[in-house]
Amino acid sequence: MKVFTHWRTWDEARTALSGGEIDVAALARAAAAAERWHGDQLRPTGDPYVEHLLEALEVLVSGPRVTDVDVLSAALLHDVVEDTAATLADVEAEFGPVVTELVDWVTKPPSTGTGRQAKRAARAAYLRRLGEAPREAVLVKLADRASNVQTLDRMPPDFQRRYYAETVTYVIPLAEPEPWFKDWYASWRRHFAHLM
Repeated sequence: MKVFTHWRTWDEARTALSGGEIDVAALARAAAAAERWHGDQLRPTGDPYVEHLLEALEVLVSGPRVTDVDVLSAALLHDVVEDTAATLADVEAEFGPVVTELVDWVTKPPSTGTGRQAKRAARAAYLRRLGEAPREAVLVKLADRASNVQTLDRMPPDFQRRYYAETVTYVIPLAEPEPWFKDWYASWRRHFAHLM
């Protein structure tokens, strides 16, 4: 069910976005920072990390037609604090308080305990907290998860079942007020229903 796979590099994204109502020059700064911070990181699927970030961007632009550069920049930067040496202060220094707040909302805090149960509890608390997030942060999270769940069938079976259940329990309710995401996740849920 891989839907969004068109933009594998920033050059491809820039070409697709040129001539529209999005400030591509401002977005290029976020893309460059994401590439710099993530470097040669790979996703668990083995794909370059930057492809996930560009896919989240593409989801927002092509799906619900988001044009707000702060939201789109946050989509490109949504994992830098969680998965790189970048800090919220680094993000704020380059992109200001609005983008930083959105990145902060979608950054999973580190687990305070050790072991699998503590990590799962911290993750569940983080996902529940997103119910209080501003709409713009929820849009970033919905796009992030839409990118992640498309490749669920490439992950180990136990992970597939847990991630499916987590998505159904915590993320799909966030999509309810967003018509495009609501429909997309309903289709995704049917496609992966065998994981229930």
